[in-house]
Amino acid sequence: MKILHVITLAELGGAQSVVINLARKSIEQNHEVFVASSSHGEMWNLLHKDAVQIKLKNLKHSIGIDDILVVKELVDIYKKIKPDVVHLHSSKIGILGRLCFPKSKIVYTIHGFDSIRLRYRKFLPLEKALKRKCRAIVSVSQYDTVNLLNEKIKDNVYLVRNGIEDFAVRDLETESENILSKIKNTGKKIILSISRLAPPKRFDLFCKVADKLPDYQFVWIGNKEKISEIPENVMMMGEKENAHEYYKYADLALLLSDYEGLPMSLIEALCYSKPIVASNVGGISELLDENGLLVSNENLPEIVNSITFILANQNIYEKFAENSRQIFESKFTIGKMYNKYMDLYMYNTK
Repeated sequence: MKILHVITLAELGGAQSVVINLARKSIEQNHEVFVASSSHGEMWNLLHKDAVQIKLKNLKHSIGIDDILVVKELVDIYKKIKPDVVHLHSSKIGILGRLCFPKSKIVYTIHGFDSIRLRYRKFLPLEKALKRKCRAIVSVSQYDTVNLLNEKIKDNVYLVRNGIEDFAVRDLETESENILSKIKNTGKKIILSISRLAPPKRFDLFCKVADKLPDYQFVWIGNKEKISEIPENVMMMGEKENAHEYYKYADLALLLSDYEGLPMSLIEALCYSKPIVASNVGGISELLDENGLLVSNENLPEIVNSITFILANQNIYEKFAENSRQIFESKFTIGKMYNKYMDLYMYNTK
């Protein structure tokens, strides 16, 4: 089977991780895989070596006149490859792709419907207008599925939760051996957040929490920029190709966001048996079942108290850690995700 994945940005994020994982698994199962995206980004370095990379020079995150050229590029790619399945990821390429690819070939994954429903609501009418221009619309959480139904997008909606490789079973040597392990060896607790440095990811709130807990080390992975005037106990490590490996040295996963789908970074935390404190937004609640605490971004004391409650109570900590691993194994493996997508792909090719 020829599978074409198209995603707006090649910068590392949850949606890109899904593309990387699906591409690798598909190639292992002897399918032919093509990936098209913007020219620059770390995703390109992490794709399987046999995935055919197609860099769209005119594709950007913002909407503009260049999108006419992007549509032409996509049409030319389709004519050249003749894929059996076109898998669209993210809202912008979900719009452009449905305008130029045959609907019978398209599987479209919405990696967080709140980005359209709340943040960019002006594009919601267009999303509704194109709802039948694909064979399948995939939501990554029950939360998104309900909100799609509430917006009258319901006829071809399927739920496929994100899944990842079981990284925790591998013994990898990384540069974290020289950074976080040294901190951990001092006995200091490490609180890790893996996320892009974007306004909805609330780095400002992350720093406020860190300022209230000076005895803990707070670590942020995913920033491109260097930020000055941060608390002394905050370490910014930049972008890392295999950021999940640093969970080996973390004591707790923290994610404070205004919008989320089903965040890959927290699924990775489950894999590494880490308790979680996270904002009660999007599908995050579907990752927690006696393995962490949900918090409100508007309640700083609640966030601080949740972290200290888990880290200060060894019995609670061990229970939450064990439950995180069990949740991962039961729901969020790459095999479960891949099989569900393959069912959709096979249905598309009938």
